Amino acid sequence: MGRKQEKSCAQQPNAYSLSHLVIDNNKNRAMDIYTTGIALSILIYVVIGNLAGRGVKNLDDYYVAGRRAPSLLIVGTLVASLLSTNAFLGETGVVYMGQAGPFLLWPPISAVGYILGALFFGRYLRRSRAITVADFFGRRFNSRRVQSAAGVTIVLALGGYLLAVTQGAAVILSGLTELSYTQALIISWLSYTMFTMYSGSRGVIVTDTLMFLLFTFATMMAAWYIISDQGGWVATLEGLTRVEGKPELMTWHGIIGPGTDWETTTDYLFWNLILWTAWGVVYAVSPWQSSRHLMARDEHVVIRSACYAFVAVVVLTLFLYAAGAAVNLSDPDLEVADETMIWASLNLLPEYLGAILLAGIMAAALSSASTFLSLVGFSANNDIVKRKETDDARLLRSTRLLMLASGGVALFVGLFVPPNLFWLTYFVGTVFASSWGPVAVMSIWSRTITADAAFWGIVSGFVFNVVPKFFDYMGWVDIPAWADPIVIGGVVSLVVILVLSKKGVVSRAEHHYRLRLHRVAPEDICARKTRGSQLAAFAPLAYGILMPIIYMIWYVQPYQAATGTLLANGSIDWFTGEVAILMVTPAMLIPVWWLTRNMINRSYRPESTAEQWGQSKPI
Repeated sequence: MGRKQEKSCAQQPNAYSLSHLVIDNNKNRAMDIYTTGIALSILIYVVIGNLAGRGVKNLDDYYVAGRRAPSLLIVGTLVASLLSTNAFLGETGVVYMGQAGPFLLWPPISAVGYILGALFFGRYLRRSRAITVADFFGRRFNSRRVQSAAGVTIVLALGGYLLAVTQGAAVILSGLTELSYTQALIISWLSYTMFTMYSGSRGVIVTDTLMFLLFTFATMMAAWYIISDQGGWVATLEGLTRVEGKPELMTWHGIIGPGTDWETTTDYLFWNLILWTAWGVVYAVSPWQSSRHLMARDEHVVIRSACYAFVAVVVLTLFLYAAGAAVNLSDPDLEVADETMIWASLNLLPEYLGAILLAGIMAAALSSASTFLSLVGFSANNDIVKRKETDDARLLRSTRLLMLASGGVALFVGLFVPPNLFWLTYFVGTVFASSWGPVAVMSIWSRTITADAAFWGIVSGFVFNVVPKFFDYMGWVDIPAWADPIVIGGVVSLVVILVLSKKGVVSRAEHHYRLRLHRVAPEDICARKTRGSQLAAFAPLAYGILMPIIYMIWYVQPYQAATGTLLANGSIDWFTGEVAILMVTPAMLIPVWWLTRNMINRSYRPESTAEQWGQSKPI
């Protein structure tokens, strides 16, 4: 899953239909090494996932991996559940078509949501000891209705995303083998269902981490090889400024103007700010991201993982998008842009490296699919269906059966509905920014939000995001960039919450539960752990200071030299969009580091009184 140039992609034809799958086999190269690599990697995931499942003894093991996961596993599952086929195929295709500059510059703006989400929501979520995020909302507001509303949004939205990534994996598999699409769809479904249903979160976070390590290595090596083959990054960048038909490929706004979705740079700026900010909220509170914190060993792991995940995502996507852009120098006219990295794997890379990259792309699909299947199954059983059983063995059995049924529905729909990853991703990702964003933050930091306000906030945010988005997608309305459905849903949700909270009364149970959330567990107040968390906070700070310098040397200066926009004396023109966006990174990350440092000290140093920081003011 990941971000995308949503409006542009959503309005394309069905980019994942099999009739569009074009893979160049003119060289008659044997496909054995590619199919063998994918098959071997899938077999490893299934075996390791099932081995991990042997440790499942109770609901905590199955739902939240026993709450014992270290930082590496949390980082692995955060990144792997985020980056799916949409990142490796969809987003890279958009980069290839004409949006390379924006995708190289903007990711830190959304990725900072990891850190802010951990500080203001994730660590309190972990403190609640809930087994799902919807379960947390139910406990926080002492309301089964709120829990069910959150659970329904998970099942609908992530069920759609599960369908999309399963179909994406099937398209890849059927294109690289002699399997039919139906056969590939069934194999893809079985490959993640076999261990996810059995092992639950224990298997998911282990296999997610393996997949994360694989596609990270594959992406970096592939980018290095493709760019080196063009003479290095500077030569590649200079060449990209001269790609025929794509003159604005490397600008901060990419290709815009008449005939595109953005008539002016102002339109693009408004839309992009909304998009990347919304995805920042998604990183912070969406169920497939924030639920990972429930598995953390302690609150320090929550904070450290968020800091490391920030760096991992922005660096990994930097390599991925650079590779996608560089493909233009080999062939600027691919018939299907979404298959840019598949084409590169088969035509630009050595066979062994191409096989590793294809296995990595498949891993990205399967890692997201296993996360979505587990979350849909958990919510269907725990948050929507009210169970009378109290025995862990019976609850585990019923959860596995519902998970199998949920996955079966996705498989059935996938057999008859043409693949359309882009629109489903557009629907899934930002719906949580609108539907969950205000409720999640206020559940921790507001004394006045009521259960009714939370329920209608979730429902109204969902409806006023999805309905306008659907109308816009169908072409029935033309929504301006500043009134994106993300904004409409979020504003409506917030207004509904504020109005209903003024008319309602917070119950005694809700009040006391929120107060308990602001009490730090004694085992987390530790000088040694605090030092480790403070060290982790330096990772995004170092990125914020070093990367703008690197970008100025390796992106801005050679770009302006290639386009003839350096000043008369040969120095950099500092008054450009590229430079302005680069300056946002340190301006954003230095205050975030200061905030993180202070919150860690106030909450976890033995000489501090953690409760002082926990006394929030009414919103």
